[in-house]
Amino acid sequence: MTSAPREAEARIGPVGALLSRLLFLAICLPGPVLLAAAATLDPPRSSADFWGLLAGGVLSTVVGVGFGVFGWRLVGRSRRDARRLSAAGVAATAEILAMANYLGGEDPGLSLHLRVSGPGFATFEADTIRAVDPALVPGAVLAAVVDPADHLFAII
Repeated sequence: MTSAPREAEARIGPVGALLSRLLFLAICLPGPVLLAAAATLDPPRSSADFWGLLAGGVLSTVVGVGFGVFGWRLVGRSRRDARRLSAAGVAATAEILAMANYLGGEDPGLSLHLRVSGPGFATFEADTIRAVDPALVPGAVLAAVVDPADHLFAII
């Protein structure tokens, strides 16, 4: 099965994964705590306090749990990609075919168009974003690791 090439998520080690997951779990908690406070407040407060806690709890739950689950899955995907590349990845080379300035986010970078080739898989082209480096010029060859089954790759 071959699919569109996909660059592996940034590698996160076990300690970073644990700390990230604890942080995302902490992001999920305030909403349900506010909902529990609204439901179990003793003695009952005014109607405005109850509805304020309830609305804040629902909003915090939706936003916090959504963001927390997204982050948790991102960390899991990073760890899964790293395991797959270490288990089934083959050494490859990535030649820079073209490059352009990339202005997304706070840090400017370079958008690279690569031709990735190596043993055990058909040559494919992919795009990646890298920090500005004078060594990154068209024609330069970078080391890479590729999972031949589905063209998951990482530039090393």
